[in-house]
Amino acid sequence: MALLRSIATVGGYTLLSRLTGFARDILVAGTLGAGTVSDAFFVAFRFPNLFRRLFAEGAFQAAFVPLFAGTLETDGPEQARLFARRAFSVLALVLLVFTAALEVLMPFAMIVMAPGFDAVPGKMELATELTRIAFPYLLFISLVSLQSGVLNSLGHFAAAAAAPILLNLTLIAALVGFTPMMETPGHALAWGVFAAGVIQFAWLAWHCLRAGMTIAPIRPALTARVRLLGRRIVPVVLGGSLYQINLLIGTILASLLADGAVSWLYYADRVTQLPLGVVGVAVSTALLPLLSRQLKGGQWEHARHNQNRALEVALLLTLPAAAALMVIPGPIIGTLFERGAFSPADTAATAAALVAFASGLPSYVLVKILAQCFFAREDTAMPVRIAAAAMAANIALNVALMQVWGHVGIALAASLSNWGNAIALGVVLHRRGQLGLDARFLERLPRIALATVVMAGAVAGGTLVVADLLAAGDPWRPLALAALVVVGAVVYAGVAQVSGAARLGEIKAMLRRGEPATPGPIPPDP
Repeated sequence: MALLRSIATVGGYTLLSRLTGFARDILVAGTLGAGTVSDAFFVAFRFPNLFRRLFAEGAFQAAFVPLFAGTLETDGPEQARLFARRAFSVLALVLLVFTAALEVLMPFAMIVMAPGFDAVPGKMELATELTRIAFPYLLFISLVSLQSGVLNSLGHFAAAAAAPILLNLTLIAALVGFTPMMETPGHALAWGVFAAGVIQFAWLAWHCLRAGMTIAPIRPALTARVRLLGRRIVPVVLGGSLYQINLLIGTILASLLADGAVSWLYYADRVTQLPLGVVGVAVSTALLPLLSRQLKGGQWEHARHNQNRALEVALLLTLPAAAALMVIPGPIIGTLFERGAFSPADTAATAAALVAFASGLPSYVLVKILAQCFFAREDTAMPVRIAAAAMAANIALNVALMQVWGHVGIALAASLSNWGNAIALGVVLHRRGQLGLDARFLERLPRIALATVVMAGAVAGGTLVVADLLAAGDPWRPLALAALVVVGAVVYAGVAQVSGAARLGEIKAMLRRGEPATPGPIPPDP
């Protein structure tokens, strides 16, 4: 399994997922607009996704993958399959009970999720109906998370990475093809969410079958390893809850500021999430099963090597992305959003928030990678403790900095607290003897920084050249922004090649080859 090849696979499909997601959002906005039906659908869509983010994605993957990959490495595929089937059966049973209970209690849950809907006749009832249709998505997407963990541990990343694309395509098809048959477009989308869960589950079930790892349900049993899985999920769920609380607190504080502050932060965060989602998800997804198997197999030196390469690739991609977002925030925000009710003043306010968010972009990716170094060692508790401290720091910084810089202070607080999170994770790993920066990383880092600075200068200079086009509006503004992106990418790639920050031939070789042979005896991590 080549780490860079796996990162490229996951990153490519994640980027395609983000692009189809943008297309989906544009179509939904054009069809539903902003009103009762759109509000009801977004609540119906977010409700199962809230539990998915808490339980199915980070928590389950972080706890399941090291146990499955370790069993695969030490006990063989049959024992690994048996563990996966037991985990699948217990998870399915728990989710069936949970889903059935929420379906019954949905009217009461809606009072908590959207209390203001009662002010509009019929809106609460519509939201409840749509959420009941969409909520079983949680059952299927949680089982998809288990299937993804199995495939990733086997080195098959493409199918799991492509699964979110199916969600976007299914919602587009539902909106276009089934709206005339439904009471509202919201009903078509809600049934599309339900169908997308089934389709994603069937997609990965087929790929598990092709990989020789069919995960058929058996009689649920709380074996020792399944109980261990449950105990390890709990801390990561708490960590996910902390993240959601952080977002909620930031939104509440922003609502106390100028009208529009919540929206400015939302749009700035959406732009930051594109490189974060592609790079962070790709690197962390590829790293966890690889590290888990190497650590369980005693390949300590290879594990250290791959930790360093993951950090190197992350900084190689995120430092220039962060620099570009900080150098040309205005053209980016203006090109994406400045039309209709989104004014030049909104662009300026959002661009300022984007600079603050972008300053923390590398740290967000580093946190994802460093947390996987703990999870691969079956430690799910320490990253959560550090995240709790970072959350407390974020709240304090929010309150302090918003007094000086308003909504920009809230964005800057998020970046600063996340840098603290990344540094703390790295320090703990280093003190444990589980993270050491090798000579190659220390040699490449200043070269990556040099390439980033030169690229930023070239983009800033290019902005002056195309200033008139950037002010001309559509279609010249998008063309000018695309030209700046191309210039930045070419300059960065050229300087990286010349300086040795990254060489094309080396990247091609890393994409082709797999992991090296198992080394001789090496002392284990302390």
